Amino acid sequence: MPFIRTTEQPSKYGHLEKMPVAELLSNINNEDKTVPLAVEKALPQIEKLVEKTIEQLKAGGRLFYIGAGTSGRLGIVDASECPPTFGVPFDLVIGIIAGGDMAIRKAVEFAEDDDEQAWADLSVWNLNENDIVVGIAASGTTPYVISGIEKCNENNIPTGCITCNAGSPLAAVAHYPVEVVTGPEFVTGSSRMKAGTAQKLVLNMLSTATMIQLGRVKGNRMVDMQLSNHKLIARGVQMIMDELGIPQEEAALLLEEHENVRKAIDAYGNR
Repeated sequence: MPFIRTTEQPSKYGHLEKMPVAELLSNINNEDKTVPLAVEKALPQIEKLVEKTIEQLKAGGRLFYIGAGTSGRLGIVDASECPPTFGVPFDLVIGIIAGGDMAIRKAVEFAEDDDEQAWADLSVWNLNENDIVVGIAASGTTPYVISGIEKCNENNIPTGCITCNAGSPLAAVAHYPVEVVTGPEFVTGSSRMKAGTAQKLVLNMLSTATMIQLGRVKGNRMVDMQLSNHKLIARGVQMIMDELGIPQEEAALLLEEHENVRKAIDAYGNR
């Protein structure tokens, strides 16, 4: 069957400019409600990608995201939030966007069409067979992403992808494809909407489940989070109080001494 980009099909809503705000919001919300159900259908694929990611990181590898436009920005957001949330090194989860860092804020013309640059961008990081590279592309046709995944395959580096069309060229080349079929957007072709939301949900699952399996969560708490502001310090104190059953003042002193929730809890238990 020919490949059809359902994310590019016409919206089922017409004359959007004539809708009152309340109707616009209601219709957007109704479309958004379909996204978690689409993700649910892809859970078996997501599980395979997560299991492989865990395996690679336990072997000393790293997780890379590559994408263009909205997809690239979502990968960078997820990667950049792993160190403060889970206390991992900044170079354990790495997001790369077509066009470089300037493309995070401003679109870089034709960057997504470059079918050589992705491998050049990845090669800066001296990839090896313990790493895993996940291509993110709503359409599943982005040349930058597809070529990067293909080069990784040629170099025996495991690959995955997150796309929102079934049977895409990207899914065909990735070892561990995830296809979350979200259908036409409210605004025709605006894949930053439902498709972007679906990609964010999958990225949440991928990084969070991986970090839990790597031991970066205790109970249900982010015990390795970076204490980078007063709110997080207060949260850390509360974690220690809850875990050890000690007064706030004692918990605060423990956290101040060890500068890490997990280390504070472990040190108290080793007294």
